[in-house]
Amino acid sequence: MHILLAASAFNSLTQRVHAELRDHGHSVTVELALPGSSLSDAVRRHRPDLVVAPMLKTAVPRDVWSAHTCLIVHPGPVGDRGPSSLDRAVTEDADRWGVTVLQADEEMDAGDVWASVGCPLPPVGKSDAYRGEIADAALAAVLLAVERFASGTHVPRPQETGRARPYLRQEERRIDWARDTTEQVLRALRAADSQPGVLDDLLGGRWFLHGGHREDGLRGRPGELLATRAGAVCRATVDGAVWIPELRARRSPTGPAPVKLPAVLALGDALPPLPELPAPADAGPEERTWSQIGYREQGGAGFLSFSFPGGAMSTEQCRRLLAAYRAACSRPTSVLVLGGGRGFFSNGIHLGVIEAAADPAAESWANITAMDDLVEAVLTTTDRLVVAALGGNAAAGGAMLALAADEVWCRTGVVLNPHYRLMGLYGSEYWTYTLPRRVGEAAAERLTAEALPLSADAALRMGLIDRTVPCGPQEFTAQTFRLAVRLAASPATRSAIAGKKARRDRDEAVRPLAAHREAELARMRETFFDPGAPYHALRRAFARKEAPDGTPPHLARPVPGRHTALRAARDGRVTGPALQDRAPDPADC
Repeated sequence: MHILLAASAFNSLTQRVHAELRDHGHSVTVELALPGSSLSDAVRRHRPDLVVAPMLKTAVPRDVWSAHTCLIVHPGPVGDRGPSSLDRAVTEDADRWGVTVLQADEEMDAGDVWASVGCPLPPVGKSDAYRGEIADAALAAVLLAVERFASGTHVPRPQETGRARPYLRQEERRIDWARDTTEQVLRALRAADSQPGVLDDLLGGRWFLHGGHREDGLRGRPGELLATRAGAVCRATVDGAVWIPELRARRSPTGPAPVKLPAVLALGDALPPLPELPAPADAGPEERTWSQIGYREQGGAGFLSFSFPGGAMSTEQCRRLLAAYRAACSRPTSVLVLGGGRGFFSNGIHLGVIEAAADPAAESWANITAMDDLVEAVLTTTDRLVVAALGGNAAAGGAMLALAADEVWCRTGVVLNPHYRLMGLYGSEYWTYTLPRRVGEAAAERLTAEALPLSADAALRMGLIDRTVPCGPQEFTAQTFRLAVRLAASPATRSAIAGKKARRDRDEAVRPLAAHREAELARMRETFFDPGAPYHALRRAFARKEAPDGTPPHLARPVPGRHTALRAARDGRVTGPALQDRAPDPADC
């Protein structure tokens, strides 16, 4: 079928629906519901067989839903209605939730139900759950609804009951530091972690707080700032403390939209002298103190985990991760796993920090150089196998960081965007070496030019990654540990390490890594230091959440479905347990 995706933004869920509908053979096009745009005109122009709205904040016009079947993806169980469904579920500490695909009608969220899928709701941030359990349930529901529609025989069932709840306003999100417990504070912060944040008074200013993590040791006067760690601030509650990674200033009536930044950077000179407390180097899973970077070992495998808000990696974060990587490489392990968590793997350089810098061009250059240093360290590690384990999405330089590893393992729900073009950049992170060596020159050119999202399954079929791990987000870390420990114990691993060194020497003789880096960075430097380059306006729009003028041409064009055969493993490389030893399918979602 030809399916039109109507969305308020091409966000993570819309990207995943786009990618997986294509995997199922459907032709897909996108229309963004923007001010001044007309969904009615778009439907007449595209003439779709079906309209699907993965994330739509506005009502579908009557002339559209009365003439076409329009399926709305609502992040809530049957009967739940309103624009803050998931926010309220997190705030109220629900442990189960769901997604409903319903037909657009006169009343929002009240149409007939085509599919509904339940899922667990772990105690994580709203955006994390949205990209994880909620997205898994949404895709299951969307694919079921599309299949039912295609059958031509299914009759959706009316909603017999329903409860419409209003938008969750800041008055309801407010934290009372003098009264609220750590659990209450965490729920408020998690329910607003990415957007809209929790509006609060801090050091004489009004700030939106983004993200929250428990601190298991520090105590102080409720509301008091106690310490800093890796750009975050620790703030006392009535019975403990929480770490707040990011802040965003309140917008002034006349100024541009402020940028979300690491808390310490956002506060600047207003921040009083506080101790910088590094996280314990050997923090185990039973410890609850927060850290962006951690390291553990088990059975000959090392696990270097990292998690940066939004997947963005600033100059300082790249340097800290590089130092941790070098320390991990000093350990006597045969396998080193990068990532392995449920959140974003990486989205590359930190456009927000760059946008807020006094000299964005210079900060862009420092950031890309630091990112290249990290990728180079991975590429030149020849004494062990390096595995990039993606439990969450990766894009741009973050996707290329993953490709620098010997093997790439992805949870089945991961979406990859291995391209830079939409930010007006040529790209770096040695992509001109790593991408063609995995998929070939022609496919590498197509991926970077099309700039479309890829599902993990599609990436596996084309040879971009080496393994998919079919499990829920909460199980990915444990499954990765199990697979990596078995890989480290495999008799084939030692010979694979020896072969890795020989391949790196052969590639270096053909074209040195330094030549790739020099050529890429020459293009990047030219862009960064050209005030008229589109990158600067695109970066500004991204960091300050400015809506585009219209649907980007690469999304508005119909994209055909794809059915491709699985490519054979490259170079006889070791990929851990055989297919029958993979992680079992998740019990839920």
